[in-house]
Amino acid sequence: MLTVTTAVTNAYTVRVPATSANLGPGFDALGLALSLYDEVTAALTDEPTRVHIEGEGAGELLTDDSHLVVKAMRETLSEIGDKTVGITLSCVNRIPQARGLGSSSAAIVAGVTLANALTGSRLSRPDELRIAARLEGHPDNVAPCLLGGFTIAWMSGGAGARAVSLQPHPHARPTLLVPTNRGWTEQARAALPPTVPYADAAFNSGRSALLVHALTADPELLFEATEDRLHQDYRAAAMPASAEMVRRLRSVGVAAVISGAGPSVLALTSLPSGFDPGRRWLTHSLAAETSGAVLSASNISNAVGHAE
Repeated sequence: MLTVTTAVTNAYTVRVPATSANLGPGFDALGLALSLYDEVTAALTDEPTRVHIEGEGAGELLTDDSHLVVKAMRETLSEIGDKTVGITLSCVNRIPQARGLGSSSAAIVAGVTLANALTGSRLSRPDELRIAARLEGHPDNVAPCLLGGFTIAWMSGGAGARAVSLQPHPHARPTLLVPTNRGWTEQARAALPPTVPYADAAFNSGRSALLVHALTADPELLFEATEDRLHQDYRAAAMPASAEMVRRLRSVGVAAVISGAGPSVLALTSLPSGFDPGRRWLTHSLAAETSGAVLSASNISNAVGHAE
């Protein structure tokens, strides 16, 4: 027999945005927050951990202490010194999983910010970024997710991750093309060579600098500014449909890039009227998200089913 129990507890809700990292030449450094969100509500309890998921990942993601939001919360609670037994979590997921849109970064940022809020906000934003980047392994997605806007992120020795957030130009209008198939960051990184030609490194250095100017001040330069020689061509064989989509869009003057490790494609300038990506792609016309992770006080009504 299935029994349903409902508990209402003081909680916080955080809204975390999807993100696109690299943006062409800014490998592992540049990122942009997008107006597509997961919403996560959490409370600390004395009961066993419970996780409820709606939307992306429902029926697929784990719903115990191994859930990524819970793991990020526990890591943050450990750093704060809180020994809470249980976590009640409710997730409404809209960010596609394993598509190069920062779904894991969104989960980590959600967990870090919720744990901090639920224990009195003892950590600063730089502390939250440091913990989130440590959990993710690099800061290029967690930085825009946490801070919003167009971010430049870097590792600063023993201080960990640091980042600055810039205001994207209003004429930079991101469009996402999300394929039905998934991609995996580990495979995408495995496709990269251990070294690259000096000329290619110099090329990307110039394009990355230009992209900062183009995305914040002069979108007319975005097409040239999104040229890349460090990672996209090396990964093309692993995601041929995505590489072909970038080629198609750039052939008609659209500033298109692989989003993060792929396989989604991000266009930073408008698609031509009537452009048809094909039935295997979903198109999302979005905006640059400038607020990052947004917290609000909440109540959690968590209906949990268990067999007897």
